[in-house]
Amino acid sequence: MSSRITIERHILDQQKLYPQASGIFSGLLYDIALAAKYINREVTHAALVDALGSADSINVHGETQQKLDMFADSTIIRICNSTGRLCIMASEEHDDVIPIPEDYFGGKYALVFDPLDGSSNINVNVGVGTIFGIYRKISSGVYGTIEDVLQPGSKLAAAGYILYGPSTMLVYTTGQGVFGFTLDQTLGEFFLSHPNITIPDKASYYSVNQGRQRYWPEGVRKYIEWLQGLDDPSRPHVDTRYTGSLVLDFHRNLVNGGVFMYPGDMQKPSNISGKMRLVYEGNPLSFIAKNAGGYASDGLQDILTIKPRTLHQRVPLFIGNRDLVQEVERFIATNDGDWMTTYKAQRDGKQ
Repeated sequence: MSSRITIERHILDQQKLYPQASGIFSGLLYDIALAAKYINREVTHAALVDALGSADSINVHGETQQKLDMFADSTIIRICNSTGRLCIMASEEHDDVIPIPEDYFGGKYALVFDPLDGSSNINVNVGVGTIFGIYRKISSGVYGTIEDVLQPGSKLAAAGYILYGPSTMLVYTTGQGVFGFTLDQTLGEFFLSHPNITIPDKASYYSVNQGRQRYWPEGVRKYIEWLQGLDDPSRPHVDTRYTGSLVLDFHRNLVNGGVFMYPGDMQKPSNISGKMRLVYEGNPLSFIAKNAGGYASDGLQDILTIKPRTLHQRVPLFIGNRDLVQEVERFIATNDGDWMTTYKAQRDGKQ
């Protein structure tokens, strides 16, 4: 049998690139891989252990929490809060930051995560995932503060996601390439399966919920027509694929080339910034896209340059092949002056 590289070995090999490394960061990445194994087990057996459906509770976003949301959230917290590696955590499912208990040591890193993205799809057996980002502690004191998790995405030390689908994959980057690992269910171990993920130059798909097209800014609607080749039938068009699970759609486009979009819309003022959370979704996935040769934008600028103002701040998200994302920026700049002004004021806290 040919040698296979486990995620632990790969993390340790990557650590050797940094002679000053203490091993704490490597341990944190492996903690997340361990949490992924627990969550994977629950997801794959959900229908057999009464883990499907809602939990009769509402999260900070006004969304009905799923049982698996709460299981994934508590699993990550339980595994990561007592290791001495973290100073603070923040989860999409919590109103406020999650402190490290005082009977545990405070660490050098801050963890942000969406415990189970796309969880409403679990009842119909569509892939779901976990998204995470890791920042270096910048606050003073033993434990972290909210400023440690409200850093721009350009300051991420690492980011990744776990996709629970036909096979379970963990994809991560520390800024030195993007690597994918597939879980061998028989051994309970992640093995390197995608050693250097880069977004193909030629895009295959665009992913967006076109059921809301009538509410989008004009530039986004024209951009969709451009992708479809409606403005010039002789130009190759891009096909559409959309599942409603951000992790799954992002992963498909990362591997095959394409662009994922969740625009803001004009239906009402609260929707103008879209639905994607900057801290838990936008920043980690944008960091991955950048290190795979792609780009992410809110329609006006690089997502990674935006300094979050609040834990649950929302942004429009256009992410994937650099040329496609830059093209939507051009369409918006040309057609959507009023939307740009209103959104920018809201994003920057001036409205």
